[in-house]
Amino acid sequence: MSFKSRILYTLYYLLQRNPPWDTGISPPELISFIQNHPPGRALDLGCGTGTNAITLAQHGWQVTGIDFAHRAICQARRKVKKAGVRVDLRVGDVSQPKNLAEPFDLVLDIGCFHSLPEAERARYCRNLERLLAPGGTFLSYVFFRDRAEPGTGLVEEDLQALAERFQLVDRQDGSERGVRPSAWLTYQKRRD
Repeated sequence: MSFKSRILYTLYYLLQRNPPWDTGISPPELISFIQNHPPGRALDLGCGTGTNAITLAQHGWQVTGIDFAHRAICQARRKVKKAGVRVDLRVGDVSQPKNLAEPFDLVLDIGCFHSLPEAERARYCRNLERLLAPGGTFLSYVFFRDRAEPGTGLVEEDLQALAERFQLVDRQDGSERGVRPSAWLTYQKRRD
């Protein structure tokens, strides 16, 4: 993540109790996944204040959450304690997470991949391949930008790196707060 983006996210966590992306509610796409898959090991990349990690843990999953924002992880630890569940929360770089006991049956990314600069996206994809168990699921929410528009968001070609490594199982297109195109993407790691 760029230095400017890191500063922006850090300021949001410092100045706002609830940043605009932190709804405190797990999305229906994750709830549906949980209802249709037995618990296993999950990794929440860009876990923020831990809402989705807690939801997974409450449903029997062994969960690790990673976020670069120290303040977000501190908030997540308080929420985990209050919820009475166990979640391994770490401050770290989602594009190259370290010291993880892989593989994971589920890797969840809600709004993180599309925030990374191109060079970090390639590293992220390589590490995702290492972290995900054969047959495991990568569940991701992303939003898109016009190719000519600078800033956060993917262009369709950015999904090619994922398509080269994983099988697309489902794609549900929508819009980010009614403004820009978005999608829920479900990939599965091939069993070689």
